[in-house]
Amino acid sequence: MRSRLLLLSLLFVGALFVTSARADEPHYAAELIFPLDDQHNHAPGIAELSNGDLVVSWYRGSGERRADDVAVYGSRRLKGSSGWSAPFLMADTPGFPDCNTCLMVDRQDRLWLFWPVILANTWESCLTHYKVSTQPIGSGPVEWYEDGMILLKPGEFHEEAQTVLDQLLGQLGRPLTDREQQEVDTGMRLMKDPLYRRLGWQPRCKPTVLPSGRILLPLYSDTYSFSIMAISDDDGATWYASKPLIGFGAIQPAVLRRDDGTLVAYMRENGVTGKIRVAESRDDGLTWGPVGTSDLPNPGSGLDGVRLQNGNWVLVYNDTTEGRHSLAVSLSEDGGKTWIVTRHLEQHEPGGGQYHYPAIIQTRDGRLHCVYSYFVDGGKSMKHAEFSEAWIRAGDK
Repeated sequence: MRSRLLLLSLLFVGALFVTSARADEPHYAAELIFPLDDQHNHAPGIAELSNGDLVVSWYRGSGERRADDVAVYGSRRLKGSSGWSAPFLMADTPGFPDCNTCLMVDRQDRLWLFWPVILANTWESCLTHYKVSTQPIGSGPVEWYEDGMILLKPGEFHEEAQTVLDQLLGQLGRPLTDREQQEVDTGMRLMKDPLYRRLGWQPRCKPTVLPSGRILLPLYSDTYSFSIMAISDDDGATWYASKPLIGFGAIQPAVLRRDDGTLVAYMRENGVTGKIRVAESRDDGLTWGPVGTSDLPNPGSGLDGVRLQNGNWVLVYNDTTEGRHSLAVSLSEDGGKTWIVTRHLEQHEPGGGQYHYPAIIQTRDGRLHCVYSYFVDGGKSMKHAEFSEAWIRAGDK
């Protein structure tokens, strides 16, 4: 028995060594998940199943919110394989667009799909839906056993929003354009309407699961152009709303956790700063501090991040102020306070395609997997890139 335990220990240490070695070696490989397609394919999610298989999701159709044929599709890459399965249907609400997707595997190894159903062909009219699979491992379409909606009742926030808006306008240094003023007036009016406070919250980035088991699902609203967290303390059985992240242009948050418990939300800039927006929470996502501005550029496009097994952070984003032709990966060793090196997944001249809406995870073997929308002449696809931290550290060649 003693020799058997010793053998098992050596095998375990050997497995850890191999995983560490793989993570420390510069590695990069990439491929399209499916051939270039004439339809609109956008907004992916990615997850690793308990056996090491990968699953991705995205939406496909003749357009976005105004196209009633849009549905959610998926693909698998079995562990040990370099190829992806043919796309399969994951969710379709007949007669309504199904849009932005994200995926999560919870602590019970269940696969979750989150996406918004657009009720009246406007982002403001959406409701976030979910599906859950208890047995997601397989070779074909995912079999779902549960589906539902995340219904939130955020409290009143128009007074706080007015204070933040006044501060932002004071810093702007110019009067609003007629269009900007109309958008502000409409948003402030709708903040007082309970119906609009409960509609229009939709996902983009994957949930963050805290050490306590609390799930934070980042959501955002195009009605107000700011963000909120759907919170679950019972493994997704029920959900409630955090206080909003009021930034007027700060949307689609990705949430990372520092060692001291501080949560940092990095957000797409839909306003005027041209920089990634940022906010922090010190109470596990219930409330959030002021929405500020980072040093990292953003042209009004989605981003994502992941905390690595060694505690370092990785952020994937379009590192431009205009256009989505460059997709960067930055590494931080101090919880996002500084970014020590940047390398590019895509770097082209303006007009040379769009590479955007990344979703990134780290798998058990230490490798990073990023999937993103890939738009070029000839069609659209999802592109998958697998790389190591050492590859990022090597920088652009």
